[in-house]
Amino acid sequence: MRNVVMIRPEPGLVSIPVENAVYCQSCETVSTSLGRCSLCGAERIIELAPLLTGPLEPGPVPAVALAA
Repeated sequence: MRNVVMIRPEPGLVSIPVENAVYCQSCETVSTSLGRCSLCGAERIIELAPLLTGPLEPGPVPAVALAA
């Protein structure tokens, strides 16, 4: 893994920057693998950044909130 930051002295507990994080649908592991899962070799990986990061600017206020 690259860009791994130890957040506690416990072995196996690490932080992965969301820009590099991918989720393997086969073995349900989060890693920084590119193209294939580094644990099981599956190609069924999903980039997490688009799923975890919201829009940079807030959207419009819903009309229900304005009426209250």
